Amino acid sequence: MLQYDDCLGAEQMDYGAWSASVRSLYGRHNLVQVDPKSFSGWLRTFSVCGFTAVDMCCNAHRFERTHRHVRLDDLDYYKAVFQLAGHSTIYQNDQCVRLAVGDIALVDAARPITFLSDDARVRRLSLRLPRRSLVSHLEFEPQGGVCSHRGAPAGRLLYELVHDALKGIEPACPPVNSYMQLAVYNLLGALFAPPDPPPSSRHTHKLFVRIRHLIKDRVADPDFGPPDAASEAGISLRYLQKLFTQRGLTCTDFIYSLRLNHAARLLDRRRLLNSKEPISAIAYNCGFRDYTHFARKFRRRFGYSPGAHPPAQSRAAIGAVRAGANESAQQAHDGRAALI
Repeated sequence: MLQYDDCLGAEQMDYGAWSASVRSLYGRHNLVQVDPKSFSGWLRTFSVCGFTAVDMCCNAHRFERTHRHVRLDDLDYYKAVFQLAGHSTIYQNDQCVRLAVGDIALVDAARPITFLSDDARVRRLSLRLPRRSLVSHLEFEPQGGVCSHRGAPAGRLLYELVHDALKGIEPACPPVNSYMQLAVYNLLGALFAPPDPPPSSRHTHKLFVRIRHLIKDRVADPDFGPPDAASEAGISLRYLQKLFTQRGLTCTDFIYSLRLNHAARLLDRRRLLNSKEPISAIAYNCGFRDYTHFARKFRRRFGYSPGAHPPAQSRAAIGAVRAGANESAQQAHDGRAALI
């Protein structure tokens, strides 16, 4: 297990440099019960399976993001938090969990949160997970809150991935990273999946699962939409929309998310094979009739045009730049509209 001493050689940062680095990565924050003159800490970023990871340590006892910070930043991702040394306490959504070395927590960057550290030897690593991609893969939205899963098989595997990345043992091949990202999502799903629905709602849950599979089978059909999904499921359009809105999304956004995810995978394959396949053909194969519409949706979702689709190992760095650029309120609104 990695301990604090593993990074004693990390470059120390003063209060201003450390706080500015954290803000560029994770938004506005307060450090409480720390004197800037006596502050000490370090921070480094790297990639874990193509995701942006932040390994940090400081002597601040309390780190918090308030309702005001959340409102001004409008961030839209989750963080998987790995306790590497010391003990921490996390508060979010009126829940409290204490983390020891080996524990993993899942927190929602779009909600206020407080981290308490026992002493200056506390070290945590945060793995930034785009909300839309995570929810699209898991097919449910993890509840904003925290959970500790030390000892769970999926937790041990996930922790080992982080351990290897910290030691520099990570494949740099884009297609490998793409598959490993799916593995990370699956492990998180195993750790943080919601409990089984109560008996009274199991029929509704099974119906929703059937509708999702129905949509996936028809997602490449440009004529397919919510009315067709409702008709094939044998329910009203209004009830279909209700099933999705109860889960924090819309049927239309779910369909577009599947199409864009598929397009991103095809663009990865196109780059890997050095194929000359027209991007417009990929758009058509993913259910888009109009390339301009596809390009606009793709840029809004991923932050760059389809033609500039980067290798997997570069996408985490792009995400970090975008997060530090303080996107406009309209862009953040568009991101929430694409939530799936």
